[in-house]
Amino acid sequence: MDRRTFIAGMGALIACGRAGSAAPRRLDRIGIQLYSLREDARRDLDATIAGIAEIGYTDVELLGSFGNFGAAPARMRDLLDANGLRAPSTHVGSSALDDLERTLDDAATIGHEYVTVASLTLPERPAVDDYRRWADRFNEAGRRARERGIWIAFHNHAGDQRPIDGVIPYDVFVQQTDPDVVRHQLDTGNCAMAGHGPLTYMQRFGSRYTMFHIKDVPQLGATRDAELGTGIIDFPALLTAIGDLDGKHLFVEQETYPGTPFESVRRDYDYMRRLEL
Repeated sequence: MDRRTFIAGMGALIACGRAGSAAPRRLDRIGIQLYSLREDARRDLDATIAGIAEIGYTDVELLGSFGNFGAAPARMRDLLDANGLRAPSTHVGSSALDDLERTLDDAATIGHEYVTVASLTLPERPAVDDYRRWADRFNEAGRRARERGIWIAFHNHAGDQRPIDGVIPYDVFVQQTDPDVVRHQLDTGNCAMAGHGPLTYMQRFGSRYTMFHIKDVPQLGATRDAELGTGIIDFPALLTAIGDLDGKHLFVEQETYPGTPFESVRRDYDYMRRLEL
């Protein structure tokens, strides 16, 4: 059995187990990672945010790591409010933990529930112990953030899920972070780029994931993404496996495009809206 058949088979088993248990539903809220429209946002942030709302997205995950394209926190909050959008999360680099109080102040102003670290500062040849040390730091930052009503979270990249001396460092990192103060965001495409089916990670750490990047890939181990529904990931099965969707956040992320970025994210939104769960 090849990998694609295996992934499809797992999805069919989950879907069959759910069949007949409830009337199908559609997603109420669909978010987008602003990185999907990064060049548009650099040219005209206001028009980009308005365009996101016009498509029908309800949530946007911001890019604190890009300085929100020059928008101060209060202005960003006003821009989101004017377009009827919310920003439950922002992506930051690990250096944002160096000045955590300022990071949390900005998050509170914009209305973030999560400050999501999307990359770790690591040596050229990282060791598993580097991930253990980062997990300890996340636990410390997470405890401080929870005092402010905000969560520290981590977002996976493919490199985090590739073995080091036979050990997957990401797995060690998740296991060592304290679930009472640290949460996790699963990027489905990055997971697949590392050669893992996202459903495998839902089975492994499902209760730790409260946010998701909804990203497709043409095949396991791919080095690029694909528009939703054109690749191998069984999103109905994945969303069913997530369970309590009302308590989770879904952000479409499109990194490469056959046409313009806005054309791709509009098709991605249409795909998500058609899903019946």
